[in-house]
Amino acid sequence: MKITFIGAGSISFTTAVISDLTLFSAFSDAELCLMDINPYNLEKVTECVRRIVKERGTNNKITPTTGREEALEGADGVLITVFNGDIDIWKHEILIPKKYGIDINVGDTRSVSGIFRALRNIPLLLDICHDVERICPGAVVLNYTNPMSMLCKAMQTYTSADVTGLCHSVQGTSKMLAEWAGVPYDEVTYTCVGINHMAFFTELLHNGEDLYPILREKIKDEEYYNKEKVRNEIFKTFGYYVTESSGHNSEYTPWFRKRPDLIRRYCSDKGANWNPGEYAFSLNLRSDPNRFDNRVKEFMEKPLSDKFSGEYAANIFNARIGDGTPFHFNANVINNGSVENLPYDACVEIPVVATADGYERKPCPPLPTAAAVMVSQTAGIENLVVEAWHEKSKEKVYQAVSLDPLSSAVLSLEEIKAMCDELFEVNRDFLGDYK
Repeated sequence: MKITFIGAGSISFTTAVISDLTLFSAFSDAELCLMDINPYNLEKVTECVRRIVKERGTNNKITPTTGREEALEGADGVLITVFNGDIDIWKHEILIPKKYGIDINVGDTRSVSGIFRALRNIPLLLDICHDVERICPGAVVLNYTNPMSMLCKAMQTYTSADVTGLCHSVQGTSKMLAEWAGVPYDEVTYTCVGINHMAFFTELLHNGEDLYPILREKIKDEEYYNKEKVRNEIFKTFGYYVTESSGHNSEYTPWFRKRPDLIRRYCSDKGANWNPGEYAFSLNLRSDPNRFDNRVKEFMEKPLSDKFSGEYAANIFNARIGDGTPFHFNANVINNGSVENLPYDACVEIPVVATADGYERKPCPPLPTAAAVMVSQTAGIENLVVEAWHEKSKEKVYQAVSLDPLSSAVLSLEEIKAMCDELFEVNRDFLGDYK
């Protein structure tokens, strides 16, 4: 058995998933191949993985490499956590929109910054999948790289790789809501349907009882309202709770970031959870030159947990290529009619069961009408972005950004085109020739 990590220098994902894998007997003697193009990061992550294997007492072979072909040779499972370019590219994708009045919080999933990140990352992700087709065609591929929906749409449309994407926003939000409601998480069941970072809990139950009446009362308390101002406002208006943090969701919609007073009101950090919505939140975190070394040091010094991390990748690998124990999670897959009131060819995030035979889709109810309108608009934009990449069409990129809720709330069509032209220029080494 061989599990390969492409972009292994993404230390939090790599260590969490390998820590989980070593808790499964099916992977106790698996080869763990760590691939990263940064030799220093690769060396440090390898040290962390050696520590996990030593303390677990497993017989895993650890193979570090900077070569993708070597990493994929004989792989049964592949985990992708990559970033095409460097932090300076990301910085431009935050600063240029700001010059035009668009205030970005993270910029890795949607709005103008997420769109250009998709155009940058699609070629790399497709290259990886084409290598999988050629070198290890039977491998199970899991993607953590954002923007999840657009990348999975491209990979599942233009390659035959057995690939899906996964995110921790569904389990993270469901755990948060169980805590708010004061009920044990292991007694909570839910149905969550939509697209990545914009999926709605259409059903949220504790031992069969609806938790939404409790939550509607809970957010009347200022303490809980302030924790997730944006998501609580969406909940109050549309009736269902959405996945992913308030900061992320504030840049996916037209209501919270189009004016400075709204940013101050809804995206402040007073009593908030991890990402309230401040400008360039994630970029600022990753701009610390010591961040990687600090995370390595932190990992090496803290006790190794004997519990699962909460990431789903190891459980999925175990279901698909391990002992075959079925595992329920929300996967990112092409809709193909699973959610009848979302675009048929969009990448949706829906409940599935991972088994040795693949991913069995669970029955999905239609989204409530208002939520379906919101999600359908964004899913349509994401389809347009993938079309724009495939056709190398500047016109379709302009159209996609013009339809983006935040960009269209702030800028004229002429201003959007000028902003996009600047972003094309800074990305020219990654995008190639768009016409």
